[in-house]
Amino acid sequence: MSGDPHRFEVPEPVGWRWLAASVHLFTALGIICALLAVHALLDRGFETAFIWLGVALIVDGIDGTFARAVDVKRRLPRFSGEKLDQVVDYVTYVFVPVLALQLGGYLQGVWGGILASLILLSSLYHFCDYDNKADDHCFVGFPAIWNIVAFYIFAFALPGWAAGLLVLVCVVLTFVPMRWLHPLRVRALRPINLAMSALWAIAAIWAVAAGFPANAAVLAALGIVAVYGVGLSVLWPLLCAETDS
Repeated sequence: MSGDPHRFEVPEPVGWRWLAASVHLFTALGIICALLAVHALLDRGFETAFIWLGVALIVDGIDGTFARAVDVKRRLPRFSGEKLDQVVDYVTYVFVPVLALQLGGYLQGVWGGILASLILLSSLYHFCDYDNKADDHCFVGFPAIWNIVAFYIFAFALPGWAAGLLVLVCVVLTFVPMRWLHPLRVRALRPINLAMSALWAIAAIWAVAAGFPANAAVLAALGIVAVYGVGLSVLWPLLCAETDS
């Protein structure tokens, strides 16, 4: 005797859909952080602005884990968490940091306006590039982490020419197919990556708590992490070749 194979399926509790929606709401909180950061920037509270950008960074770092645990794609198929994440990330990783650099006096005049425009445009390219992530969770091309770049510029109180040069280099690297490691998702060297991430977090908190520019100890810690991250990206092809062999 044949029948409908779905006849005796038990409907999934509606609570799971509400839980999935709450994960999307958690992701969306990043845009509120962006608004609060802008208010802080308008009041020239640069440390406060980076605190809110840091909160947005934490939200972005953990919301994917929640989304996968709840299986939001299956439970809310009509709503795109990926699009939501992209919108929030562009504002918090790109737009607000550019505004911070301009209001902080690092991107001034016509040349500063050109550099700010290059940041916005190159980041749009990166966000819309389907091949901006590799199978090993590395980013391909500079991953538009302008919140981190801006934070370093403020922490080190770089002169205008150095800030402009750093911005220009990062813009160019957006279009270079160089691998940039995601410190939390890439499995290779994970213990060291996590240790460096922890060191960076401690130094960043210390920097915003004590005020810009940061003291020598904080600058040393931030410099070590930066050299490690960039060096690892430069040497990544060699490390992959050794692993494959």
